[in-house]
Amino acid sequence: MAAVAAAEPAAAGPMRASRFHLSSSPRLLWSAIALLAILLAVSVGLGLRPGQRKITQEDIDAAVLKTMETQVMPSEYARAYENIRPSVVRVISYIKKSRLLPDDVPHGKPAAAGARPKALGPAKPTVAQATPDDDEEVEHGVGTGVVIIDKGVILTNLHVVSGSDRIKVIFFDGMESEATLTGTQPENDLAVLQARKIPDDMIAATMRSTNDLAPSDKVLAVGFPFGIGPSASGGIVSGLKRVFRSPEGKQEMSNLIQFDAAANPGNSGGPLVTMDGEVVGIVTAILNPTPARTFLGIGFAVPIENAAAAAGQPPF
Repeated sequence: MAAVAAAEPAAAGPMRASRFHLSSSPRLLWSAIALLAILLAVSVGLGLRPGQRKITQEDIDAAVLKTMETQVMPSEYARAYENIRPSVVRVISYIKKSRLLPDDVPHGKPAAAGARPKALGPAKPTVAQATPDDDEEVEHGVGTGVVIIDKGVILTNLHVVSGSDRIKVIFFDGMESEATLTGTQPENDLAVLQARKIPDDMIAATMRSTNDLAPSDKVLAVGFPFGIGPSASGGIVSGLKRVFRSPEGKQEMSNLIQFDAAANPGNSGGPLVTMDGEVVGIVTAILNPTPARTFLGIGFAVPIENAAAAAGQPPF
């Protein structure tokens, strides 16, 4: 005990500072804290954090459900439209006034009944305007086309461009180009055009087999009804392998897709697409027993297999 008692006075002197305490050395204190932080970070990075739980499928489903509840998702039709839109073109055909015969002038008579979405009210001049020596062009037909090859190969309806002197196409970005008629398939009212110039970012439509197409499948028709567009209308496949005879009885088409998406004059030649934006048909006719030539709920499209054959191309 005496030895201990003798040591206590010495400890009270200057030598007490030689005892090791972290609290008496700020530099050592901060170094220790830094070391502990590094060790903690490493342990977290190595997945060593106590109680850490793996993400389960239930967590993923809950996150997806939460996103769907808080964000408005585009509809199937909207996605289909965005996919096909860059491939849809407006087709306009022209004819010289000098080629118009007096019988071509309407004289105020009503148009004959028609069940096919023909060219948008063929623009024919009045008797006073039609002068034999006038080579001015007038609008002869307006319809729709779809690019099936990115080099500018376009499918449309034959009745939109038949008998014209000049054909013009307008692409999705507004670019206009002359086009030439390179092929026809009269039995299916189809025509193949080649544009002279195309946009740098031209995108061809994706074609899809109709083998697995069935009634009630959703479809979208895209075109320029009455020259307005591009316009989209949604519906379903109403039937397959339908037969259609023109009101004049001059033509009968078979193996057609019946659909109920709205189609009117100007939709001619436009694509009928699935919800993936893939083309299954080319809109070619509507059934309307009245002289109005407007949509009553029954439209027809040529299957894409036939349409692609018109261009001499395998559809898939």
